[in-house]
Formats: sequence, C-alpha cells, structure tokens
Amino acid sequence: MAYEGKPKASARYSALEASRDSFLRRARDAAELTIPTLMPPDGHSGSTNYKTPFQAVGARGVNHLASKLLIALMPPNSPFFRLQIDDFDLETLGVQKRGQAETALARIERAVMTEIESKAIRVPVFEALKQLIVAGNALVHMPKKGGLRVFRLDRYVVKRDTMGSILEIVIKETISPQMLGPEIMDMIKQSEEEFLDEDHKNLDLYTHVTRQGNQFYVCQEVKGINLPNSEGTYPEDKLPFIPLRYTAIDGEDYGRGFIEEYIGDLKSLEALTQAVVEGSAAASKVLFLVRPNGSTKMRQIAEAPNGAIIQGDQNDVGVLQVGKQADLRVAQDVARQITERLAYAFLLNSSVQRQAERVTAEEVRYMAQELETALGGVYSVLSQEFQLPIITLLMARLQKSGKMPRFPKDTIKPQITTGLEALGRGQDLNKLATLLKYLQPLGPEAMAKYLNIEDYIDRLGSSLGIDTSGLIISEEERQSTMAQQQQMAQQAMAQKSMMSMGEKAAPAVAKGMMEQMPAMMQQAQGQNNQG
Repeated sequence: MAYEGKPKASARYSALEASRDSFLRRARDAAELTIPTLMPPDGHSGSTNYKTPFQAVGARGVNHLASKLLIALMPPNSPFFRLQIDDFDLETLGVQKRGQAETALARIERAVMTEIESKAIRVPVFEALKQLIVAGNALVHMPKKGGLRVFRLDRYVVKRDTMGSILEIVIKETISPQMLGPEIMDMIKQSEEEFLDEDHKNLDLYTHVTRQGNQFYVCQEVKGINLPNSEGTYPEDKLPFIPLRYTAIDGEDYGRGFIEEYIGDLKSLEALTQAVVEGSAAASKVLFLVRPNGSTKMRQIAEAPNGAIIQGDQNDVGVLQVGKQADLRVAQDVARQITERLAYAFLLNSSVQRQAERVTAEEVRYMAQELETALGGVYSVLSQEFQLPIITLLMARLQKSGKMPRFPKDTIKPQITTGLEALGRGQDLNKLATLLKYLQPLGPEAMAKYLNIEDYIDRLGSSLGIDTSGLIISEEERQSTMAQQQQMAQQAMAQKSMMSMGEKAAPAVAKGMMEQMPAMMQQAQGQNNQG
C-alpha cells in the first residue's frame, strides 16, 4: 500500500537534497584533506580508490580531537550525568528522606552506565564525533534493541525551524532484497513489472520522520511502498533519530564542521608538503653526465663496480643537481609554521609545551587548560543535542525492560556533569587552589581564624564533582563527637582522681588496722575460751 495524502519519502529526499548540497561538498573537501573514507566522493563504491593526502596532520588532529571529546563527554568508569529530583516531587512521591532518593537515583545512574558499557555505545559515538569534526553533521539512531547506528551526511536530509528544532528527517539506506521478505518483494513486483531480482541487487530504503504537534511520525518505504509494521509515533523527547551538529548556525538546517574553519591552513599545508616531497624526490635522483666528445666511456662508468679503476678524465663526468635547496627551505619553514598553528587548533600535545630548554609544569598546565577551554562551545551544543537525548532514550529503554521503575513525567531531571560543566568546575578548582596559595604566607593561625574550613571543603568537593554528603563530617556530627570526647575525658579524670585519693588514704587505713589488731585478737581468744 502506498502513502495516503502524504508525499513519498523518496520525493521528499530528492526535494531536500538541494539545500544539503553545499554542506556536502564542503564535507568532502574537508575529508579529502584529513581522512578521505569519512566522506567518500559522489558515486563511490566498495572499490573506490581514495586520494591519499601528502600530510598526516589533518588525520592525526581529527583522531586526537575526537578521542578528547569522547573522553570528555563519556568518561570511563564514571557517569557523565546526574539525576536530580526536587523536594516538591519527593513529597509527591511520598519519600520522607532525601538520602533514600539519592540512593535510588544512584542505582539508576549505574544501570544506565551498565547499558552503555554492555552495548559498546562508545564505539559508534567515536565514529559520530569524527563525522562531526570533518563534516559538521552526523545522525545517530538508537533502536529499541542493540547499540547506536551512525549515518553520514550523504545518507540523510533534515529540515529545522528557526529555533533549530527538527521538523523533518529522511534517511536513505541501501539494503539487500533478501532483508524485505517475500511478501514485500511480491508487492514490489506487482507495482513494477520491470523489476527483476537479477537487475536489482540492492534497494533504497527510505525512513521518513515528520513532526506532528508534540509527536513525531515515523514510517519506511521501498519503491514507493509503505512497509508493514514500520509506522509509529514517538514523543518529542524520545525520538530515536538524533541529527547532530558540531556548531549550530542560526537559520541553517545543518551545522558546520571543525575542519571547515581551518581548511585554508590544511590546503596550504597540503600544497607545500606536496611541493617539498616532490622536490625532495627530484633532488634525490642521481644522474651522471658525460661529455659527448670526452675520452671517458659511459659504459665503463655504468658497469664499473664500486672501487674499480678505469681510464678517463674527471672533467668529462659531472653530477646533475637541482639547485633548489633555498626554495625548498622556504617551503619547509612555512609548512612548519602552519603545522604549529594546526597543532594548537587540534589541541595536540606538541602544542602545549613551547620549544625551550626549560619549561615549568605550571606553564604546561596553564596552556593545556587554555586550550581545553576553547571547546566550551562544542560542549554546550553536544550536551543539549546529544548527551541529554541519549540519557532519555536509555532510561526509556530500561523502563520498558522493567529494569527501572516508571516515574511521573518531568520528575527526574538529568544534569550533565561533563564537558562544559566540568570546565566550570575546573575553573572553580583553580581559583580555590590559588586562594589557598595566597593565604599560606599568613600562617596557620590566621588561616584557622579567618578561613571557614567546612565551607572550603564543600566547595572543593563540588569543584571536583564529588558528593561530600556522608564523606565529610558535618557540624552537628563534629559537635556530637566533641561532646562525647569531653564526656569521656571527664570520666577518665574522675576515675584518675578517685584512684589518686585511694592511694593517699591507704597508709592511714593500714595504720588504723594495726592499732585495732590487739583488741581484735583478744576478743577472738575470749570467744574461743568460752567455746
């Protein structure tokens, strides 16, 4: 059956291709200078011969920056988000103690991280980040089961409103007819008499996503035929198709890549490196020239072994030289300067330490922090368009599988704790360390008098992203501990006082007993005589 009252997905894909064309061309230019396989040329196939760049700075920078973003957005062994719930929602849910709620939320956080690790989601995320750096766009799909799928820019089109919200997405995939089943194949053959299995090894599968109010309608089609059981609706915040952008440009449906901002330097470096490599190859070629009318024979020179003695005149033989050393040195110097600029842009480790004999650790740390801060804009985009939707989808998957209880809508609010948030905490941590450094010359007595240690510890833990509740002793617990220690000290002093008094009274007691001893003995003897 075909669409009823809706444009075909293939027609919408063709209509939206025109607005994507300029972005796609820029993406292919950027991939050609970095990693050509990330965005193959138009009409490519499995046997496409990709052009190899003369320089590897672009490829190295893309892999390094993608790895840095991956570690910042999805750090290993720690959640990149935190679930929060306010006091009013706690009262609504009937929870009396916040500690119980925090414990339950921590269990949900660990369950989400376990799902990320078990499905190996970091692998496709790394591929998506490389696509974002080079092409500026990538689409990730989280199905109901399994991990993530990543689509390149040449496999989908998107339409956004003026605020950047998604209005329409059309994805184009190439699949084998065997994946459709005999029923769909019969429907295709009935609609197209010219269709033959041997002439159509692959088919184009279109996935159409359209906004309808606060929901998204999703369906799939092949050859204009709507696939059975492919239609469905998703809430606005649970759409499994997430079109990502490296940088969000106002009024544009697609984003711009990181490489596009530095493509001028990459093109210049590519041309200079090619000139130096080809010039060096020409200069390394050794050719001996023999005077035509000289007495030296060319055959004797060509066939003589090393160290042989032959007849001839050294003036008859010369070596061909290019004589372009000065020109190649200029190209090398310019290429070196461009490489240093790109190293700073890609946050490479070589750009952190300046070329000098002695470089302090503080200087290296400051330069590394300065470069890391440059990613603040990228973190802000990816936290809203990637991290939060991924968390929402994973929590919905856990709820559906029964691994997580269902809560009222908007009760639990995820908060990103990495990326831009981590940069802010890092700045606070540096300021706290600097403050303490300036206070140290005042001495420990002045610090103890004017510095609130408890508040400093709380701010330090917050800057490090550590929840200090239960870890740092509170004021009430400290006062209670001090009261117990004072009480124990008083008891110990009282016992010591009693023991001291007992030792002083012992001689007097002994003397009294010695004085009473004769009378006691006479009394005892009289009783015996009476007996």
